[in-house]
Amino acid sequence: MSERPTPDLDIVETRVYRGANIWSYDKAIHLVVDLGSLEDYPTNTIPGFTDNLLQMLPGLREHSCSRGKRGGFVERLNEGTWLGHVAEHTALALQQVVGHDIRRGKTRQVRGSKGLYNVIFGYADEQVGLAAARLAVRLVNHLVQADPELDWDEELESFILRAERTAFGPSTQAILDEAVSRDIPWIRLNQHSLVQLGQGVHAKRIRATMTSNTSAIAVDIASDKDLTTRLLGAAGLPVPKQDTVRTEDQAVRAAERIGYPVVVKPLDGNHGRGVCLDLQDADDVREAFPIAKEQSRRGVVVVESLIVGKDYRCLIIDGRVAAIAERVPASVTGDGTSTVEQLVDTANADPRRGVGHEKVLTRIKVDDAAVDLVRDQGYAMSDVPPDGQVVKLALTGNMSTGGISIDRTFEAHPENVEIAEEAARMVGLDIAGIDFICPDITEPVRETGGAICEINAAPGFRMHTHPTIGEPQFIAKPVVDMLFPPGATSRIPIVAVTGTNGKTTTSRMISHIFKGMGRKVGMTSTDGVVIDERLLIRSDASGPRSARMVLQNPRVDFAVFEVARGGILREGLGYERNDVAVVLNVQPDHLGLRGIDTVEQLADVKAVLVEAVPRDGHAVLNADDPLVREMRRRCSGQVVWFSMEEPGSETRDMIDAHCRRGGKALVLNPSERGEMIVVKHGPREMQLAWTHLLPATFGGRARMNVQNALGAAAAAFAAGAPLHDIRQGLRTFSTSYYLSPGRLNEVEVNGVNVIVDYCHNAPGMRMLGDFVDRVGETLASSHDLARPSRIGVIATAGDRRDQDMRELGEIAAQHFDVVIVREDVQLRGRERGDVAGLVTEGVRAAMDAGARCKQVEEVHEEIEAVRHAMARANRGDLVVICVDKHAAVMTELESWSSQAQAGAGVTSEAPAGDPDYVAAPTEA
Repeated sequence: MSERPTPDLDIVETRVYRGANIWSYDKAIHLVVDLGSLEDYPTNTIPGFTDNLLQMLPGLREHSCSRGKRGGFVERLNEGTWLGHVAEHTALALQQVVGHDIRRGKTRQVRGSKGLYNVIFGYADEQVGLAAARLAVRLVNHLVQADPELDWDEELESFILRAERTAFGPSTQAILDEAVSRDIPWIRLNQHSLVQLGQGVHAKRIRATMTSNTSAIAVDIASDKDLTTRLLGAAGLPVPKQDTVRTEDQAVRAAERIGYPVVVKPLDGNHGRGVCLDLQDADDVREAFPIAKEQSRRGVVVVESLIVGKDYRCLIIDGRVAAIAERVPASVTGDGTSTVEQLVDTANADPRRGVGHEKVLTRIKVDDAAVDLVRDQGYAMSDVPPDGQVVKLALTGNMSTGGISIDRTFEAHPENVEIAEEAARMVGLDIAGIDFICPDITEPVRETGGAICEINAAPGFRMHTHPTIGEPQFIAKPVVDMLFPPGATSRIPIVAVTGTNGKTTTSRMISHIFKGMGRKVGMTSTDGVVIDERLLIRSDASGPRSARMVLQNPRVDFAVFEVARGGILREGLGYERNDVAVVLNVQPDHLGLRGIDTVEQLADVKAVLVEAVPRDGHAVLNADDPLVREMRRRCSGQVVWFSMEEPGSETRDMIDAHCRRGGKALVLNPSERGEMIVVKHGPREMQLAWTHLLPATFGGRARMNVQNALGAAAAAFAAGAPLHDIRQGLRTFSTSYYLSPGRLNEVEVNGVNVIVDYCHNAPGMRMLGDFVDRVGETLASSHDLARPSRIGVIATAGDRRDQDMRELGEIAAQHFDVVIVREDVQLRGRERGDVAGLVTEGVRAAMDAGARCKQVEEVHEEIEAVRHAMARANRGDLVVICVDKHAAVMTELESWSSQAQAGAGVTSEAPAGDPDYVAAPTEA
């Protein structure tokens, strides 16, 4: 190890989690990094590494790391830690440089892989976090083996500028910080400052300091300085004399009419751009005119009388003055020895000054306008002004040009406060910046000779939240008070459903219950996004993006999300927490994907929903599944059990003990009449419904839907639904194609009983097979045939393991006389015929062992497989079709019925000839 190591640190994979995930309760960035040869070089073996790193990022000295104290990370560096861990802390430190106070992170070695590490750290802005990750890796490699091409100062400034482009400005951030402190959720809607506060029907939007309440007409008025002045003048408010012009000659005539000195500025400018002050004659006006016109979008320039005095900004929020700041233009004060240029450098060295809005002050920029202004004062940039001489570098007091602010909130004369509030009312702005020019804000402007020069929509907050001199004003509070008055609700209830099988049906049941209560339900599932009974998106919508789509919809007042394993692993949850989490079961499916190789690891993924339950929320857990039962330890809220076990079993004893402690549960109580769903809450027991009277259970034969009904009822009960509404919802929910497309849809085609279902894995086939056996017995007793044939059309997805595909075939062979194996359209990495071949192997193996099945065939295309099955079926037979494209299959079945007899047969609502049709679920 005497030789200097090679800079091998490399990012192998990057994931961005936008909600709770398997690594963190909050959003995070996940890097898989490869250390290569650096696996053999901890930090204490690399000469100068720690000292150089701390010199470049001194903020690392504050990191506590696992030691829990300041300097803990430095101790780890000196003792020797691996460079993946260093990259984590470096990415955090870089975000802290740009003002993002993020401290969450962890680094763990990838199981069984030398040199590979999972690096996880939090972020405030996604793009900034990703840029920090890339720069952190570059810096570590540079320090391992000095890279002459890395100019750290330039790299750091470039990173800061990038963060400035994508990060929220100080005004938006102040509002968001206040919202977060009140537990109001927010969603960024674009890469700029458009943000949604709240969810669904409670949502409000802000863009910087414009809000959902801001009048478009008021913004237009404020943008038209001439109209603003005339309105204020008509209300008797003090305003300067002014006129609007389009040419230099018109500007000169207006200035002469108004009287020198004058101000020339763009009609619709902002941030002080194009404003030229203290113009003494016609030549000054002619010189200033093109500068102002260039900044005017309409090409119109305002000429107005110069009001002499100090520049004050009065911030009005919801009709009341929230803050007042005196704005002082960028300037330097001579010390008798330094040049103007040196004085500017000294001022910019102030640690409070930074690039753009990254710090409380902006660096003074020396541009041509600044040089000209210095020259007008009798100095060159290389001159040394006398001690105490103030040299202005800008005419306006905007913070963005390097100016400073002095808080004057509690010094303003009451009459001036009243004038400012009246001005905002006249324009109609909910948030307004009133620019006063007057000798002293503590004296009435009507007496001292001041005026309102401008009214600004979307005024900046930085001068008030971070004044250079004086106390900061917490002005975000009245903004959030205006949008969400005390006691107002900002969140909608969220019920999230996960499990290996039954997610979609359970989600539909829950949605149906709350639709019956009059709620506007937004639901996501593998079939799409449904908003208030309308299918908006037709696709697999069980991921986080679909969830965010629902939360952004202004009609939704209740959300039901089907949450799949893939979305959690890819992006985390699409929200920060769910009021009710439902976990139905955990079975061996999707194993071998994204590092999930065991059913226990799969349970950890699904447990993310339980971890996202707040203290006042509920986790609805299947007590019959050992892996689900263990999730109770991860729940911060209350646990609601549901179980199909009979009284006297170990599971029921556990549930009874839970209820004696005041807990909640839903169970089945058998009797001579059938099974009764019973709600248990503490010592009380309340009868809900007979399972055989629920249409979705097929008289109690569909045991999977009995379980789903228990989970749905438990979720609705936890979410506050009254028992009679839960009962009515379950009694009116059926597995018709209209209400539950692709999930146990029963149709009769020319005397053949057909079941259409989405079953696609071995655990699901086991439950479907049990249903087939029960239905088969009923059919046998109702027909002359002693044993009607059972024909199954089955398939699975190509991303399953080979053994999972064979197991699916083995189970199907136990329940069907004839098995027809098809394939999905999307092969998911397999070659055509591979999946069907593996499933067929499983069927044949079961046949050799004496299974029920007597014949297996492969028909790869789905519709052809359906036609083949229907052609083989006789009256009284049972055909079960495990579908990929259920709409196309239902259309095909309807065509079979239509061919036999016009107007008879299929009971589905799928229109013939429309293979893409998907019915939107609605109330029966």
